Amino acid sequence: MEYYIAPSLLSADFGRLAEEIRAAEEAGADLHHVDVMDGRFVPNITIGPPVVAAVRKCAALPLDVHLMIVEPERYIEPFAEAGADIITIHAEATPHLQRAVSRIREMGKKAGVALNPSTSLSSVEWILQDVDMVLIMSVNPGFGGQAFLPSSLGKIELLRSQLKRAKLDVDIQVDGGIKADNVGDVVAAGANVIVSGSGIFGTPDYKETIGRMRRNIRAAAGLSA
Repeated sequence: MEYYIAPSLLSADFGRLAEEIRAAEEAGADLHHVDVMDGRFVPNITIGPPVVAAVRKCAALPLDVHLMIVEPERYIEPFAEAGADIITIHAEATPHLQRAVSRIREMGKKAGVALNPSTSLSSVEWILQDVDMVLIMSVNPGFGGQAFLPSSLGKIELLRSQLKRAKLDVDIQVDGGIKADNVGDVVAAGANVIVSGSGIFGTPDYKETIGRMRRNIRAAAGLSA
């Protein structure tokens, strides 16, 4: 299994966004996680396709775009055209999840489906074969810097066991409150794509932080140093 670290740009300094993107890449990031919020699905407003397009121009790594918006099916094309490589939508945000996931793939992008902390895995049980990634939210979405919800670990373990039984090669991404000191627990539970915002951008040395996270990931996964 491959493991990926995706710094969340929500916690970056937007006044120096291009510099922050380059710094994260030089520090060893694998993806850029981009949080899109509409003020309706979550109580915050962030960015839209124009900013994603601007990020695409200065980013060398893939863009992992997380749509925390209602009716995400209306915005798949704009974000795909802006340069998203992975588009993740919430199971709670659309009544036609399979159709929306299919559209993401039709646009040539990887498709992800996200679940809020209180949403059951049963919401995605019949779509697992159609997605590339499931995002388990380990905080209630809307704001950066929140504390990790330990109950997420059992949810990650259950999802990983379901994927193994079904013999599906689907990534499990976890987002919310992950830092170097708890990333091992998340990986041990079965996650392989780690999103961290303030856990990286809130530290003085991104390279040292990502290096420490990667060492803890390898230890938790039982990989050699």
